[in-house]
Amino acid sequence: MGSGLVSSLARPDGNLTGFSPFALELLPKRLELISELVPQVGVIALLVNSNEPRAERLIQDVQEAARMKGVRVQALIAGTEGEIAAAFATLARQHAGALLVAPDPFFSLRREQIVALSARDGVPAAYPWREDAAAGGLLSYGPSITAIRRAVGIYVGKILNGAKPADLPVQQPAKFELVINMKTAQVLGLTIPPAILARADEVIE
Repeated sequence: MGSGLVSSLARPDGNLTGFSPFALELLPKRLELISELVPQVGVIALLVNSNEPRAERLIQDVQEAARMKGVRVQALIAGTEGEIAAAFATLARQHAGALLVAPDPFFSLRREQIVALSARDGVPAAYPWREDAAAGGLLSYGPSITAIRRAVGIYVGKILNGAKPADLPVQQPAKFELVINMKTAQVLGLTIPPAILARADEVIE
């Protein structure tokens, strides 16, 4: 709805419906989680795709949430593989002590590169998807891609059986997963607070 594709989540109208992963809106929550893990950090980098139409608004929202926590967020803009590598060089120069990776299909395709650069530079990073943590990211917080894909399949079946997209509400995830990669935490020399471990839906050992 924020992108203007549908007029209402409950009644999308037209010929569109689908699923909102609610991923961008969870960035302040990921900021909160990474701040709990590294409370001594004063500067946190935010990796954003330069081709994301809402990039400026996204950056402003995260910076406002950061101000309330007494930390500063430095945006790193990257729209190509080379720009990702350059963004990490900037991160090091600015002495950012942690990283937030904005949810974006481009970054998901470059997951291995981003995780490897984070490991190389010893930067704790928070990601949007469980798959990021499974690939070696420190933590992820967001909806389950598997659950979303399963639900999409159900909607496709309904439409093939004659349902009109306009009559199918745009769905939003009801559950968000916190995944902690303990192997990565150990490599980074981090102790995960018991309170965060207790909230984790999955701990990768």
